[in-house]
Amino acid sequence: MDEAVRDRLAVALDVDDLVAATRLARSLAGYFRVAKIGLELYTAAGPEAIGAMIDLGYDVFCDLKLHDIPTTVNRAARVVGEFGVSYLTIHAAGGTEMLQAGVEGLTEGATRPSGVLAVTVLTSETEVAATRDLVADRMELAFDAGCAGVVCAAPDLTATRHIRPELIRAVPGIRLAGDSVDDQRRVASPVQALAAGADLLVVGRPVTRAADPVEAAERLHRSLRQ
Repeated sequence: MDEAVRDRLAVALDVDDLVAATRLARSLAGYFRVAKIGLELYTAAGPEAIGAMIDLGYDVFCDLKLHDIPTTVNRAARVVGEFGVSYLTIHAAGGTEMLQAGVEGLTEGATRPSGVLAVTVLTSETEVAATRDLVADRMELAFDAGCAGVVCAAPDLTATRHIRPELIRAVPGIRLAGDSVDDQRRVASPVQALAAGADLLVVGRPVTRAADPVEAAERLHRSLRQ
């Protein structure tokens, strides 16, 4: 297995059952370095889901998209940090003070190296021209607040790659040729996303809901080795 490819991939475990998520994650551990736990799985299983993925050797991307008053975000981020996550998402729409509070809370609670990823604009948004200006503004907010990186759609990367290149770019909405876009509007292939400046590709349904997830993961790796 190509470790350089594996290091750039996160599998999105968007299911509501920890047993199913663990079974899937175990079968895909050779293909993905990071496991993303979103609201669906976290609501179903809570911190146990984080521990299960860490036990399988994954870095955990806890995608809770926190957005509340700074004090609440700070306290929530501190608790999540204690669970051992590597990444935590917070909505950049909340502004610099809220992001900074989340960064400070995560740092205080962290039991391993971790960082906040600021969510810029969701991949379901369709107002492209306005979106890219907003993404650029929110990248600046994320940097000023001390975030480790941002979450943004692949089509926004080219126009914003010169903005705070120090930030990690985590990119959802990844689709292989022939895949359905489902409810996401701004998508890209793995090769397109990396060429545009993505650092971490977040891949969900094209692999996790495939008839054979392992075969789909192998196809994903092949597409990135060509």
